Amino acid sequence: MANLPQDYDSVMSRKQEVMKDAIGIDYSQFESGSMAFDYEKMMRETGYTLEEMQKIQYSVNVGNTPILELRNLTALARACAPEGKGARIFVKDEAANPSGSFKARRAANAVFHAKKLGYKGVIAATSGNYGAAVASQAAIAGLKCIIVQECYDSKGVGQPEIIEKARKCEALGAEVVQLTVGPELFYKFILLLEETGYFNASLYTPFGIAGVETLGYEISMQFREKYGKDPDVVVCTNAGGGNLTGTARGLMKAGAKDTKVIGASIDLSGLHMASDKAFNLKSCTTGHTGFGVPYAVDPDHSDVPRSAARPLRYMDRYVTITQGDVFYITECLATLEGLEKGPAGNTSLAAAFALAQEMDQDQMIVVQETEYTGAGKHVQPQLSFARENGIEVRFGDPKDEVPGKSVIIPEHPTLIKATDMDLDRQKKSLIKANLKKYTMDPTEEDYQYLAEETKKDVDWVKKAVEEIKASL
Repeated sequence: MANLPQDYDSVMSRKQEVMKDAIGIDYSQFESGSMAFDYEKMMRETGYTLEEMQKIQYSVNVGNTPILELRNLTALARACAPEGKGARIFVKDEAANPSGSFKARRAANAVFHAKKLGYKGVIAATSGNYGAAVASQAAIAGLKCIIVQECYDSKGVGQPEIIEKARKCEALGAEVVQLTVGPELFYKFILLLEETGYFNASLYTPFGIAGVETLGYEISMQFREKYGKDPDVVVCTNAGGGNLTGTARGLMKAGAKDTKVIGASIDLSGLHMASDKAFNLKSCTTGHTGFGVPYAVDPDHSDVPRSAARPLRYMDRYVTITQGDVFYITECLATLEGLEKGPAGNTSLAAAFALAQEMDQDQMIVVQETEYTGAGKHVQPQLSFARENGIEVRFGDPKDEVPGKSVIIPEHPTLIKATDMDLDRQKKSLIKANLKKYTMDPTEEDYQYLAEETKKDVDWVKKAVEEIKASL
């Protein structure tokens, strides 16, 4: 190790080998054809049964979190909705987990697996929510923990939300390596994995994603027990895709075949998340289109060779809301329901508030996660930070908001709207990425794989391939 070159290109050229050693998975055994990848085989052979996952999580006080009905927020939605509309709004209170977020489920499985395989420590690259979850579980398991955090822009300025996450990770016993935005993150991450021999507790391993299946399963079981039926809609904040993927798989395992899974992201179109200039021009660090779109159309550009987060396989609908919508709902949740939650949970809650107004009053819509984030729970630190970065903050109509230039708080709750994204367009983007990465002439096996990736039939995929090839 000491004699290996440490420059960027050399380290990144060793990525696949380092990843294999740090995860214990040979991803090549799931690959076939030109691009085909047996996703279900990976989940089946390297994951755990649902019962095993529940046993692991319950042993460390993770999971079995309560369902809360937001009656006052429902009443507000009904006051804004057409007559007879306004579904009942619920939240699965994942703040009840040890680290304060649903990511404790992923971390519990990842850390358990690391200890089972004999690793002495775990490493995760994260803005902080997952980092806190991994640090918490590592502390319980007696393992070392390093969190690699993209924290500052090139001027050394970091968002209040991210700084607060770092403090949480350190309080839970982790060593936090703080970096500036850019390619440095994965370089340092790979280097640390290689130097320490620790386990890669990535968000996107099959055991991590499988850990979230218990969340979807619990939602179905709790609704059946309490209300006699499954919820009509589950809204998942979509960033890297693992949240939605795991929840949807859990609902499927519960047999909740009629429950619609809707992804929600904050619209940050026009801002590049790997850009130093754009880094501090957003009001929150996750749950936005800067992650949600690229990870949906090219999931395998994450920190594992093959991501287990594949949201386009499971999403029935994908909507966006604005930063201003999230700030408004954050205040509503606190003043109407007496609850403080972080921006990721309030992203899906803002979407649920708008979507509930399309639904009948006897229907039920549930927001399936919350987030612990300290500074992110409070509106003023984030709005003050936005102003310091030259962003206009004012009341008005959120539809006029321009990401990176303005944050517009709704003047009235009727202005909160969920905007549909074109899922077919994203699915064609996924196909295009695969064609360019692997082959322009897919085999029948490849077509079947792409059909599974896009939740479409093979004929639709073949037509899309011909359209894409004609456009190139």
